[in-house]
Amino acid sequence: MPTRRMLLWAGLAAAAAGAVLCVVGWYGLSGERFAERQLPWLASGTVPGAALIVAGAVLVAGVWGRTEASEAPETRAAQEAPSPSPRPSTSPPWRPSSSEPPLRVPGGTLAHRPDCPLVAGKAEAVPVGDEELDPCPVCDPWPR
Repeated sequence: MPTRRMLLWAGLAAAAAGAVLCVVGWYGLSGERFAERQLPWLASGTVPGAALIVAGAVLVAGVWGRTEASEAPETRAAQEAPSPSPRPSTSPPWRPSSSEPPLRVPGGTLAHRPDCPLVAGKAEAVPVGDEELDPCPVCDPWPR
């Protein structure tokens, strides 16, 4: 039996058992006049029944969501299409993307590549020069 079908039936069974427990707990609660006699029915029937209903709903929703995603045409096309082979990089990842020197913002403590999104387009960005700055964690202008 496929896993999806087993999960679907387990979810439906858990939800049904939870509904039965809630009904039995409600019936027991309704017959008691005092709160201290209602608590055992609440603790042993209604609360576990509600938990089983939620667990069953999660299982059914998980199976349903997985089924819907696998039947979507774009998902099927993506599964059938061969994946393109990654192009090997010719330069190490720490090399700057341009020959311009690393930049910093006035008062900043990080050095950035010129194309780093944290300094790109900022007129106040200036070259680092001889200052000893930490590398930006986003663009990593040089190896440490």
